[in-house]
Amino acid sequence: MSTFSDPQAVARYAESPVRQVPGFHALQRMAMLLLAEAVPPDGHVLVLGAGGGLELKVFAEAHEGWSFVGVDPSAEMLKLATATLGPLASRVELCEGYIDSAPVGPFDGATCLLTLHFLSADERLRTLTELRRRLKPGAPLVVAHHSVPQADDQKVRWLNRYAAFAGVPAADIRNTVATIGSRLPLLSPEQEVALLQEAGFDTVELFYAGFTFKGWVAYNPA
Repeated sequence: MSTFSDPQAVARYAESPVRQVPGFHALQRMAMLLLAEAVPPDGHVLVLGAGGGLELKVFAEAHEGWSFVGVDPSAEMLKLATATLGPLASRVELCEGYIDSAPVGPFDGATCLLTLHFLSADERLRTLTELRRRLKPGAPLVVAHHSVPQADDQKVRWLNRYAAFAGVPAADIRNTVATIGSRLPLLSPEQEVALLQEAGFDTVELFYAGFTFKGWVAYNPA
C-alpha cells in the first residue's frame, strides 16, 4: 500500500513536510507571494499534487477572492484536504487523478509542490507541458521538489545532509539514502530548468533552496 493511500499514514501527513522540508512554511508563503504578483484578486489557481490541502489552505486564507482546483491521485489525501480546508473548501474543487484530470482552464496561476520528483523525466516533461497549456499567457507556475547533482559523490553527500536534517538516525542514513536514490528519479537543477524551458515556459527563476530541495517560478509566455 502506498503511503498516500494508507489512512493511518495520511492522518500523520501534516507532520512530515515540516520535519523533512527546510523552511516548509516559508516555502508555502513564498509560493503564495509569487502567485500574487500575477494572479488577480478574483483569480483561479490550479494546485497539482494538492492532497493534504496544506498549501491550498495557506493560499485561500491569504486571498479570499481566489478560487482553486486541487488535483491529487490519492482519494485518502483528498479527504484530508477537505478536512484541512474546513469552511474554505467551498472555494476549492478537488479532483482525483493526475494532470489529465485537471480542467483545461485557463488558470491565472499554478503550483506543484513536493510532487514532481516522483515522476520520470519523460512524464515530468509531459506534466509540465500540460500545466503550461492550462495557464493564461503570462501566468506563473511555482514548483519545488528534490533536485540534486548527478555525480554520485555529490548526490550522496546532499542526500546524506537531507536525511540528517529530516532526523534519520545516523545508523540508518546510508540505507535511507540508497532507498531514496533507487525510488525517486532525481534530476539535477540544470535538468529541471531545461525541462521547464522545453515545456514552453520562459523566465525560469530559482527562488528557494534547502539542502536537496529546490524551487523555481516559471512563466507561460505572454
